[in-house]
Amino acid sequence: MPVNLSAVDPRDLHAVAGVRIGVAMAGVRKANRRDLVVFALDAGSAVAGVFTQNRFCAAPVQVCREHLATGPIRALVVNTGNANAGTGADGLVRARRTCASLAALMGLEPAQVLPFSTGVIMETLPVERIEAGLPAALAALQPAHWGEAALGIMTTDTLPKGASRQLQIGGRTVTVTGISKGAGMIRPNMATMLGFMATDAVIDPALLQPLLNEAADLSFNRITIDGDTSTNDSFMLVATQQAGHAPITALDSAEGRALRDAVVAVAQQLAQAIVRDGEGATKFITVQVQGGRDAAECRLAAYAIAHSPLVKTAFFASDPNLGRILAAVGYAGIGDLDQGRIDLFLDDVHVVREGGRHPGYREEDGQRVMKQSEITVRVDLHRGAAEATVWTCDLSHDYVSINADYRS
Repeated sequence: MPVNLSAVDPRDLHAVAGVRIGVAMAGVRKANRRDLVVFALDAGSAVAGVFTQNRFCAAPVQVCREHLATGPIRALVVNTGNANAGTGADGLVRARRTCASLAALMGLEPAQVLPFSTGVIMETLPVERIEAGLPAALAALQPAHWGEAALGIMTTDTLPKGASRQLQIGGRTVTVTGISKGAGMIRPNMATMLGFMATDAVIDPALLQPLLNEAADLSFNRITIDGDTSTNDSFMLVATQQAGHAPITALDSAEGRALRDAVVAVAQQLAQAIVRDGEGATKFITVQVQGGRDAAECRLAAYAIAHSPLVKTAFFASDPNLGRILAAVGYAGIGDLDQGRIDLFLDDVHVVREGGRHPGYREEDGQRVMKQSEITVRVDLHRGAAEATVWTCDLSHDYVSINADYRS
């Protein structure tokens, strides 16, 4: 069961002027399930994207990068059930054919369409099924279909994931709405997740990519479930420019900061929802590392803790075997780390002081925290003023079962 996560209520996802969404059943892998989503974007929309850093990236990721470099984007098409990854040159042909087919139906150029796929790797994309489903998706286009889209992009997710914010800029209401999917093969540097976010804010298109980069770094690049970086990860931000306020020309202006805060908040909610719905997860764990010389070494230590199977299984068992956390910090790659200065906390419990067991620490206090569904691990390196936070979950029997049966 997801950890303190409820299914998103479609009524809580505000429509974004300039974006219409259609969802259909194409039977990409299984019949009678929503597995095809089309986003139609009004002319004048700006689009930015960040993608997996896995060098073995999927065909749609490669095509998205090509199309983003060439001109205005007017549509996104997403299929689940098949990742179109590990499919060689034929996969590229099929991804491009998907774009061409949708473009022909919408009166666009193929390069104005971005394709996205998620699902099983190394299987041929059934592009004919996608093509057959496109007319139904287009017929269903509606501004309010964010909730339908959240359902339509799911794979092993147990719940749809969405978030929305509204703010005032220049006396106008500005909306930021997004959806995401992902539950396994999740690691920082983008993961097996898809995220789609849109705003009607009026913003210099040149600012959209740095805004998205910052939002990704503070959200999707701070989560890990199993340490695997996927082939298909994509996170997109659309600005339709329709809110009617004066253009934002600097991210460090008051208006730019307000929009940045809303975009980051939505991205973090979507990213944390992925961890809360992690395959087999029973606990949501926040790992905070502070006192580093720079943020990079804090991230090294935080990721080492969050990735460790030994740490994660201890959390699943509610076993305060906390030496595993210290061991992870030790192998994180901080070359001149002084273990005699490290403090470790579980929520409010001071476990380790100056590298050794705190004199007041009692096993029952650690176990009390470990039994909670939400836990914060805080490590102080006492080396400087930098800090970093990563979100993760425990590793359960169900994770193995889900992934052992994934293709069946």
